[in-house]
Amino acid sequence: MIRIDNVSKTFGGLQAVRGVSFDVAQGSITGLIGPNGAGKSTLFNMVAGLFPPSSGRVLLDDEDITGLPPHKLFHRGLVRTFQIPHEFSRMTVRENLMVVPPSQSGENLFKAWLRWGRVKDEDSEVLARVDEVLDFLEITHVADELAGNLSGGQKKLLDLGRTMMTDAKMVLLDEPGAGVNRTLLGKIREAILRLNRERGYTFCVIEHDMDLISALCDPVHVMANGELIASGAMEDLRRNEQVREAYLGGGASGRMGENVTPGGTSANQGDAS
Repeated sequence: MIRIDNVSKTFGGLQAVRGVSFDVAQGSITGLIGPNGAGKSTLFNMVAGLFPPSSGRVLLDDEDITGLPPHKLFHRGLVRTFQIPHEFSRMTVRENLMVVPPSQSGENLFKAWLRWGRVKDEDSEVLARVDEVLDFLEITHVADELAGNLSGGQKKLLDLGRTMMTDAKMVLLDEPGAGVNRTLLGKIREAILRLNRERGYTFCVIEHDMDLISALCDPVHVMANGELIASGAMEDLRRNEQVREAYLGGGASGRMGENVTPGGTSANQGDAS
């Protein structure tokens, strides 16, 4: 689905990503992990079109999408979520979902005035889809709540819901577990698994919660200092000395990463990469 081919990014004299290559297979949930500052979010931002790579290519379904802006990638079926949700805070949950589908007739002033019947029919179809998404994610009870009033976990579910309102082929999830309590984290995990198994969504997931990565992802890719240092099943990566060194440092001991980020901080804190 996605091929990242020798991608690098330099900001002035700082090389944030160095020659990273890996594939995200269609129908997979692929993980991307690494310590803070490893370059994970920078890589995501290049794939998602927020800025172009300094070198290398990104392909979607064998089509070169390197440097295409996010709105063009959206129409090609590639969408992303953010570590900090970007909801329309003064709109309801239902309205946040309704604005997502592209090319709605009501967005055209001429059609809104002269083809109001068509606009009404399309709105009915969108509303039916919204109700399906709300039910799937078990957030019907907050459908008419202002999105800005939601908890962190509910906002993450809303983010997932917005991807469901598109015809997404590829979804980039940036720390879906960040700032989420354990109950809602379980709902998010199950929603991602169901979207993958029942609806064929392909995901690439950045996450610091190693238990969540273990439950969701195979394979998992590990970055450190801007480079890809290991790939494989999470069970094998926990025993990989290079990965343990990147996470824990040479003098540290113990198992890698059960809900702990490098430096001993909470897994639900942010990634500075």
